[in-house]
Amino acid sequence: MNYSRFVLIGVAASVLPSLATAARAARDPLLQPVAPEAAREWLTPQPPLHIYGNSYLVGFGGLNVALITTSAGLILIDGALPQGVAAIEAKIRQLGFKVRDVKYILSTEPHFDHASGIGALARDSGAIVVAGKAAVPALQSGWPTPDDPQAGYRAHYHGVGPVRGVSDGAVIRLGDVAVTAVAVPGHTPGSTSWTWRSCEAGQCKMVVFSASLNPISAEKYRFTDPAHRALTDGFRRSFAKMKTLPCDILITAHPGQSGGDIKAAKLQAGAKPNPYVDPHACRDYAEQSEDLFDKRIAGEQAGRGK
Repeated sequence: MNYSRFVLIGVAASVLPSLATAARAARDPLLQPVAPEAAREWLTPQPPLHIYGNSYLVGFGGLNVALITTSAGLILIDGALPQGVAAIEAKIRQLGFKVRDVKYILSTEPHFDHASGIGALARDSGAIVVAGKAAVPALQSGWPTPDDPQAGYRAHYHGVGPVRGVSDGAVIRLGDVAVTAVAVPGHTPGSTSWTWRSCEAGQCKMVVFSASLNPISAEKYRFTDPAHRALTDGFRRSFAKMKTLPCDILITAHPGQSGGDIKAAKLQAGAKPNPYVDPHACRDYAEQSEDLFDKRIAGEQAGRGK
């Protein structure tokens, strides 16, 4: 998709559940619609899904938003777009929980598709927003930092407010759950995946909610530019890390990046065994992403650009 065509303030997407919600959005700066074209593509309806144990999805067909239950409240991962906030909150309530019980919102990357809804969700819940340290300035301002490969798109959204920055390996604890930050720079300098333990019927699995690992960039950006060596090296480390990460269940920021759209459809249809349980999923995801990156590098070296 050509992000440069996005109109950052526009008509509300069809996911808004009512005229009352639309009216509220018109008055609320944190709910101002972002990228209407992308919203129509990504915010496709999806019911809340119980993935495994304490792990749920409350997002959409094209954007995952995870919900983790703990003995002391809830943890959200990502916030999609402002147009989707009302639907996310409705799904939390549909599962029998309260929005005010969300204590943390963890961010994978500071791009509009995953982060522009976080401000409203944090405001409505009172949650603490947590992200990789390098992502904090972009999340707070709503503007990608100059070292982001997608900075040239100039895709702006309302900043999310205060953000707690954490380093690789940091652990967020809430009640009986510990979620670990896994730095995976490349797609953005601050890209962060999150992993936690989820148990059901005496069987425990490691769940990974992964940030994007694909080498998408604005026009004229070159990963082979010597000035971008640090991010290119970061990509290589991220692929290696994802291949060896303890991972029984993979959730990716965009479901289609890892077959999550197919898994969700199977789960809704009652498929057994659980289609999300796959101990090879993270390794396969890393290998597919690395192949895309290798092709991108080869294209740049051959003078083909993007």
